[in-house]
Amino acid sequence: ICVFNSPFSNSRSVAELVIAEIILLARQLGDRSREMHDGVWNKVSNNCYEIRGKTLGIVGYGHIGTQLSVLAESLGMHVIWYDILPLMPIGMSTAVESLDEVLAEADFVSCHVPETPETKNMIGARELALMKPGSYLINASRGTVVDIDALAASLKSGHLAGAAVDVYPKEPLANGPGFESPLRNCPNTLLTPHIGGSTEEAQRMIGIEVATAATKFINTGASINAVNFAECDLRAIPSTDRTTVRIVNVHQNVPGVLRQINNILADYNVNKQISDSKGDVAYFMADVTVEDTKDINTIYEHVTAIGENIITRVLF
Repeated sequence: ICVFNSPFSNSRSVAELVIAEIILLARQLGDRSREMHDGVWNKVSNNCYEIRGKTLGIVGYGHIGTQLSVLAESLGMHVIWYDILPLMPIGMSTAVESLDEVLAEADFVSCHVPETPETKNMIGARELALMKPGSYLINASRGTVVDIDALAASLKSGHLAGAAVDVYPKEPLANGPGFESPLRNCPNTLLTPHIGGSTEEAQRMIGIEVATAATKFINTGASINAVNFAECDLRAIPSTDRTTVRIVNVHQNVPGVLRQINNILADYNVNKQISDSKGDVAYFMADVTVEDTKDINTIYEHVTAIGENIITRVLF
């Protein structure tokens, strides 16, 4: 069963949340609001700033990072960013050579990276110490990216002036009481319950994107953005082409299966093919020219007869 997610539809919503958090942190509005709810009037301007002219450092310059970059520049911020891939800067933003450079130069650091072994605790005690005294950290990416205990210590020591966190290493399975974190009651710290993409607009786009991906998988075999399945795609077969069929096969990921499939297809003109695997399951797609429709059944029967076959489809 191919399961799809929607990695791009909430990009704008997350970027807008981060912009709001930058302003809230710069003005200490989280603490001021809590004080007012507690009946305390505390009108202060010390260590409260405009964000115009400040430097935003973005870690991970993907769909969310680029959206954030554009919004931040429109508010007068200077944007620097770091990504492991060579990417084209948008607007007046500037790429830097390393994560350490972002941490040392930015007034605000915002993380937008996936959860991988390389990004686990990417921001720990060492990295927090590299950040400018009085700077701010925002994490709206994945809960394992930031060492929460180290962040809490940096906030309580006063090295960081504030933080905003939307994701956590362990998150409750349902709404309600019981959330625990070392970040609770840290000064000028905004804690939100993983709501970066929780807007009506984002949820609607997520539904459309996932439904489109599922429909494309059914109709063309494309599995791009699948979370549990090898990602493959081929150019669409032109509607005017009446002799080409697409063979779509899922099989056990063991040596020799591709050889068997290609032996079956050896007598036909294979226009293009692709194969990939994820774990114990492999995925194969091929566009084959078939002059006689009887050959379609022959190909299907021979491929499905392979011992390692899981499922085979023929698409027109």
